[in-house]
Amino acid sequence: MTGPSPAERLVDLLNLEEIDLNIFRGRSPHESLQRVFGGQVAGQALVAAGRTVDEERPVHSLHAYFLRPGIPGVPIVYQVERVRDGRSFTTRRVVAVQQGRTIFNLTASFHVREPGFEHQMPMPRVPEPESLPQLADEIRERLGSLPVPLERMARRQAFDLRYVDRLRWSPSELEGVEPRSAVWMRAIGSLGDDPLVHTCALTYASDMTLLDAVRLPVEPLWGPRNFDTASLDHAMWFHRPFRADEWFLYQQESPIATGARGLARGQIFDREGRLIVSVMQEGLFRPHSPERQASPAQQPQGQAATQ
Repeated sequence: MTGPSPAERLVDLLNLEEIDLNIFRGRSPHESLQRVFGGQVAGQALVAAGRTVDEERPVHSLHAYFLRPGIPGVPIVYQVERVRDGRSFTTRRVVAVQQGRTIFNLTASFHVREPGFEHQMPMPRVPEPESLPQLADEIRERLGSLPVPLERMARRQAFDLRYVDRLRWSPSELEGVEPRSAVWMRAIGSLGDDPLVHTCALTYASDMTLLDAVRLPVEPLWGPRNFDTASLDHAMWFHRPFRADEWFLYQQESPIATGARGLARGQIFDREGRLIVSVMQEGLFRPHSPERQASPAQQPQGQAATQ
């Protein structure tokens, strides 16, 4: 008898408990990470906001700040403020609280569907996802096998990740590398048919790899880390309906890094080339001493977390 699929576990993670009017509680799984994954908090907060809005008003944007690191294994309470219910737009503010302290806040805007003119930038030409190796397989190919913590994490990973460019493993491979990265993603298994679940699942995934583009010119995507990294803020604009359990391309680039902060922007396209989501995020990059550098087994790639 098999257990739930990774996608089913993600849906369960996003299924918040309503404990009072406008107050929800979310699980925070026990993980080997030092902090709660930032995408989890953002996804759960958006679920809380969406639960207070009519279904005919999908979310069109969110703006959020990561204020304190979340503690794995400790429930998170999401308090929703109903800021505005207009004729076309609805606004919600969400505060995430853990052990009496605010760790995250989010403002989300919802908009009734309206007709209008259209244009978009084209999707870049990249290989099809089926022609690229799964992230875990690419790591196994290099290391021979996955370290036990990563093998466990790979089995629970909710998304299939396939990088367009092969991972770089050493500083010698970084010469001339531009601050850009692209990765195909899709949830591993069905997420059901609730559009809010797909929106919040993609919000979860949007924090997994976006800061890769900032790091690329200075350290490999895999291997010992030279920086303590944390997500500072996060913004998303949702342009079209989509399914997060179908392939989408996450194109990422970093226009600037300075003052221990790096800015990353992302464009998410569906397989037909339609731009479905735009993303912006700033991250903290503090250099640390060599003795604090973590081994690959301690620093799994693609695990951005709150500061």
